[in-house]
Amino acid sequence: MLNVGIVGVGYWGPNIVRNFSANKNTNVLMVADLKQDRLDLIESNYPTVETTRDVKDIINHPKIDAVAICTPVFTHYEIAKAALEAGKHILIEKPMTSTSAQSEELINLAEQKNLTIMVDHTFLFTGAVRKIKEMVDGGEIGDIYYFDSVRVNLGLFQHDINVIWDLAPHDISIMDFIIPHKAEAVSATGADHVGRGLEDVAYMTVYYPNNIIAHIHVNWLSPVKIRQTLIGGSRQMIVWDDNSPSEKIKIYDKGIEVIKTQDQIYNTLIQYRTGDMISPNIPPSEALAIEMAHFVDCVTNGKKPISDGHLGHAVVKILESSEKSIKNRGKEILL
Repeated sequence: MLNVGIVGVGYWGPNIVRNFSANKNTNVLMVADLKQDRLDLIESNYPTVETTRDVKDIINHPKIDAVAICTPVFTHYEIAKAALEAGKHILIEKPMTSTSAQSEELINLAEQKNLTIMVDHTFLFTGAVRKIKEMVDGGEIGDIYYFDSVRVNLGLFQHDINVIWDLAPHDISIMDFIIPHKAEAVSATGADHVGRGLEDVAYMTVYYPNNIIAHIHVNWLSPVKIRQTLIGGSRQMIVWDDNSPSEKIKIYDKGIEVIKTQDQIYNTLIQYRTGDMISPNIPPSEALAIEMAHFVDCVTNGKKPISDGHLGHAVVKILESSEKSIKNRGKEILL
């Protein structure tokens, strides 16, 4: 039985409490939050769980094995470092830290103490993303040409981070998970329309080896909510619509073939291939429940998490570089 302490039960924390409480291999011992009304809600729903307004009560609790951190990103590093120094495994909300230097320090500390770091990139545990990963690894779509994602809606405006740090971690983590190469450079543009110094609309381009290019559009000022990703390959192409109640993934047997004539330099012909579209069945499941079970398995059996600290660090590095690029009008930043 893994004893867990959870820091932060505002927006996302209650979901973590619920899933750890439902897992037969975990026991939620204590929850911490600065707001008493949030703790009152936990106490009413989970009478056996202790509550506190001081995070140190969780860090110093002798029976707690792992700490889940569900607080604003600017607090992640300090809490995670204290938990690791106290000998506790950590599950940390995305993005992992505010800077890549912080995430690198946490990785090194965890390795020194033989502790697990897992970053809560929940989309990696959805049936849709797991199916896409399976297809890429199996060679079904061929060589990846591009990754194109749109993640837009009206709000929710964050008070401490811009739209890239809020929404793009989802897509960056998915890219890192399915693209079999490490990103080389990033370029980004964005604008602040409210006057807070935080961009609310942004566009990112991430460059990979072998001419793979990824583009992400994130926006808090869209009249509609769109969650759509296109992945183009040399054999097949995928459209993933996360808002679709059914047929979340559509696989198109479409593409191009390059034909060289005898005069290969001047007469390259493009032939189009149009085939069928199929939509594989994605069994319904709660990604967060699968993720919590994976975390427990990794901690108890010494396995490497899918979304480990290194993946979390890679995401933060791209976010950090994107912000630097925005401040320089889209200048390409090497990773």
